[in-house]
Amino acid sequence: MTTTTTAKGKAPRAPQDAASIDAIELLTQDHRNVKELFEKYENLSDRSTASKKKLATQICLELTKHATAEEEIFYPAVREANGDNEDLVDEATVEHASAKDLIAQILEMEPGDDLYDAKVKVLSEQIEHHVEEEEKEMFPKARKAKLDLAALGEAIAARKEEVELPMPSLPH
Repeated sequence: MTTTTTAKGKAPRAPQDAASIDAIELLTQDHRNVKELFEKYENLSDRSTASKKKLATQICLELTKHATAEEEIFYPAVREANGDNEDLVDEATVEHASAKDLIAQILEMEPGDDLYDAKVKVLSEQIEHHVEEEEKEMFPKARKAKLDLAALGEAIAARKEEVELPMPSLPH
């Protein structure tokens, strides 16, 4: 599948050497960055269509990178570390699928289209719920499981660099 990045900007990040941050710190940092982007979006006026499109695209890109790295690297490690984590990982995977569906819809729309702002808002609420569960339930279990969080962090950072947004199916 051919993919293209439609957002040039990246979420604000503290300077970090990818090898020096553990997976949970990296994922938590992603959560904070996306929350800031959603807050910026909320504060835009209805007339700020160019800014809305740019921010929404950036949110979608950051969430796509994060979700892909979690699903391919972090979740399998958490699942393998302890069988008791099956339900948590399964639920998180379903939440990602729901977010990806909304992301695809948002990318095919323009600010000002019916339900555009509502879809960004619902995505924000879904992500907020998902983040809370990860940080309060999954991350503590991952730490307790004595996973190699430094190696996972390095792998997640590398994978996120490779991920791009899928091209919307409708040209704009």
